[in-house]
Amino acid sequence: MLRAIRFSRFGPAHEVAEIVSLSEPGPLLDGEVRLDIEASPINPADLLQFEGRYGAHPPALPAYAGGEALALVREVGPKVPHLRPGDRVLALLAARGNWRTSLKASAQRLFALPSADPLQLAMLTVNPATALLLLNEFVSLKPGDWVIQNAANSAVGHCVIALARARGVHTLNVVRRAELAAELRARGADAVLLDGPDLAQRVAEYTGDARRPKLALDAVAGDSTLHLAHSLAEGGAVVNYGMLSGQPCAIDPGDMVFRDKRLCGFWLAKWFRDATAADLKDVYVSLVKMLESGALHMPVEATYSLEDAAAALAHAARVGRVGKVLFTPNGSIAGPAPGQ
Repeated sequence: MLRAIRFSRFGPAHEVAEIVSLSEPGPLLDGEVRLDIEASPINPADLLQFEGRYGAHPPALPAYAGGEALALVREVGPKVPHLRPGDRVLALLAARGNWRTSLKASAQRLFALPSADPLQLAMLTVNPATALLLLNEFVSLKPGDWVIQNAANSAVGHCVIALARARGVHTLNVVRRAELAAELRARGADAVLLDGPDLAQRVAEYTGDARRPKLALDAVAGDSTLHLAHSLAEGGAVVNYGMLSGQPCAIDPGDMVFRDKRLCGFWLAKWFRDATAADLKDVYVSLVKMLESGALHMPVEATYSLEDAAAALAHAARVGRVGKVLFTPNGSIAGPAPGQ
């Protein structure tokens, strides 16, 4: 019997999560593999899903939880020439439901990963990929350019700092609390600024008016979008990928009409739907190389078994965490002791 986490009503994740036992899926068909889940991070989107507040529509209930995961190939079905038992893969599935001990999946979008720290690999699917695509898809950046981002203390923000630094791009990191500055500078942030209506003036003073950033990354929305847009060079782009404020994005029409600035949106789930198997492999192999070089490293705060789901989900929701909380459904792997 396999075990999985699901929920039958909406509410705080640690209150509504339930552990269920399910029958193992049947024999493998052409193009399928059976996977054992090694590690699966708890991301903000996962917590919002429990509350029915993620994506365009709430999921139908009961719903299974868990977005990203690292897995070992246990069994290979017919017509899967590119994988073999023991390969480590990212469970790049269209639907959620990775918080389980095992699953049967199509092998079409799976590929064997190079060797690396398994907990680091488990965290590659969402935050580092989001950061990489935000830096690559909207503006052509070259060494010496500046990027500005808000929510810089988030997991995506940390990855943006690391990936930008590796390619010689400077980061202006906008936060709401001054005490976050030291940690972000230790991670390689070039500058840390408090958000506010005068942000554009302070950005120009820091970079020089001629070197204003061409790209702004917005996870907050509301007035923060407005502040970022004012800070950009003419022709720059604000890319919104979150709404931590709960407010619509604000932007000055004068910035758009007279200064050719634009507001774009990005959702990783949509990129997954449109990406080819080759696209996926290109992005994730490049991120594994960043792990191997030491340019990218994501802190882990704790690992938990599925049976400790309530404690794990409450831990993941704490304010002030310094690293990810992950499930290890089939027993501990390299990393902190469970609950530590």
